[in-house]
Amino acid sequence: MFARPLRERVRAGEITSSVRIWLTPRVKVGGRYRLLDGHVEVTRLQEIDLSDVDDAMARAGGFDSLDALMDTARHGRGERVFLVDFVFVPD
Repeated sequence: MFARPLRERVRAGEITSSVRIWLTPRVKVGGRYRLLDGHVEVTRLQEIDLSDVDDAMARAGGFDSLDALMDTARHGRGERVFLVDFVFVPD
C-alpha cells in the first residue's frame, strides 16, 4: 500500500521503487497488487542494509528527504529493509 499522496504518481509511472521495512517480505516478484484502476506488479525485491538507504532512494520513492521516508517506513515492528521495484499496470 502506498501513502495517499503517492498513489497518483505511482499510477503515472513517476515512482517505480519503494523502500519498505518489514519483519518478512510482504510481496513477491511477479506479484500483482491492486492500486486505483490497475495493479502494481513487482519486478524486483532486494533485501538491503538500512545504511544503504539514502536521499536518492527517498526521492525516487516520492519522498522529499530520507527523514520523510523513514517517518513513513518505520511504522511497525519490522527490522528488515527491502527495496521493491515495480511497474503500474492499468486494468
